[in-house]
Amino acid sequence: MILFLHGAGERGSDGLLQTDVGLPHAIRLDRSRFNTIVVIPQCVKDSWWVTPDMEELALSALAAATKEFKGDLKRTYLTGLSMGGYGSWSLAAKFPGKFAAIVPICGGIVLPEHLKQMRPDLASLAYPDDPKSYQEVAKKIGKTPVWIFHGGADDVVPPDGSRQLNDALKAAGGDVRYTEYPGVGHNSWDKAYAEPDLMTWMLSHSLK
Repeated sequence: MILFLHGAGERGSDGLLQTDVGLPHAIRLDRSRFNTIVVIPQCVKDSWWVTPDMEELALSALAAATKEFKGDLKRTYLTGLSMGGYGSWSLAAKFPGKFAAIVPICGGIVLPEHLKQMRPDLASLAYPDDPKSYQEVAKKIGKTPVWIFHGGADDVVPPDGSRQLNDALKAAGGDVRYTEYPGVGHNSWDKAYAEPDLMTWMLSHSLK
């Protein structure tokens, strides 16, 4: 089972926008690479994946699909892009041991300044920009395998946050891989989900 969290541009209530960006788009390009059930909830407009109600929505969708399709609780994975990358970090830290591996793409744990100004209500849900924040998240995630992706030229969500999370996870003895695409802007998800080793790496992990 893979829980996929979309980005801010796909929010709504149509049930469609989130099905053709990122992982769902990659599935359409080559279904043979994805021998899994993929759960694709939709965050409501003007909300954010890290809010408690949206986290509950995502987890409820995952639970319902797991029950319906007899999903393997030991082989449940989490990935997301941009806003969904933030959501992936948040869920992984709040529910350690739930996911067999996580793949956050162009996300983070500290909100960029422009977003704090646009959405001050979200500031309280994000971590402060402090080294201790990265250490705390790394400690919570523990040994859960993580593969982080980010574009080196991302001017929407700067890559420094992903770099610091990578460093913190390494320092904490975590199982982490980091891929940064030089010269690539915010859309690093097309490259990430096209990585030939990604699904092999993800599905090789299982909870004990």
